[in-house]
Amino acid sequence: MKNKFRTIKTLAAVMGISALLHTAPAFADSVHIAKEGNTFYTLSQQYNVGVNDLMKANPNVAALNIYDGLKITIPSKMQAESVATTETPVLTPSLNVTPESKTVEAWGKSFNYEKSIQVKASAYSSAASENGGWGAVDYFGNPLKLGTIAVDPSVIPLGTKVLVTGHSHAGLPKEAFLATATDMGSAIKGNRIDIFIPGSQSFVADFGYQYVQLYIVK
Repeated sequence: MKNKFRTIKTLAAVMGISALLHTAPAFADSVHIAKEGNTFYTLSQQYNVGVNDLMKANPNVAALNIYDGLKITIPSKMQAESVATTETPVLTPSLNVTPESKTVEAWGKSFNYEKSIQVKASAYSSAASENGGWGAVDYFGNPLKLGTIAVDPSVIPLGTKVLVTGHSHAGLPKEAFLATATDMGSAIKGNRIDIFIPGSQSFVADFGYQYVQLYIVK
């Protein structure tokens, strides 16, 4: 009787484990905390997942605005393969300007622009010493993030959206990125901008001074 009871218990245990295995998901997403220089492309290489699969898994994350500390959902390879049976073209850095129609295409997206100006650019980090003791926030009190730039409001009004091009730094998207003028600085006068870059002061300082081309988008 004891042996029969033990057999029934064993069978029940096996069936229970089997049920758990069948109810458990076959795949699960993971979360990556973005670091300096991360892009959808570099993450696709790191996790062996398609760029477009990453973008589909993160619909609220702009490709040109991945900043330090941002949470990125990494779809499992099985899930990525089940979402689509056909591959879409990989998103690559691109920049094409058509002055005749005042349009500029960046990263596959087209913008209409009002005018283009060349400015001298510097960069700043979230360090208190670079933010006048106000903390890591812009003029409006919003947290600093990739895409924040400080301007001279008499040249570029606050709230203006611009496409920044002609820059070179590991912490910024290649070719172009969309930014909004939401900050000011005592040293930012005339045709000058200060670009916020997530990362350490030494990392950001590598930017130095560069002349960049801005397209003021509508």
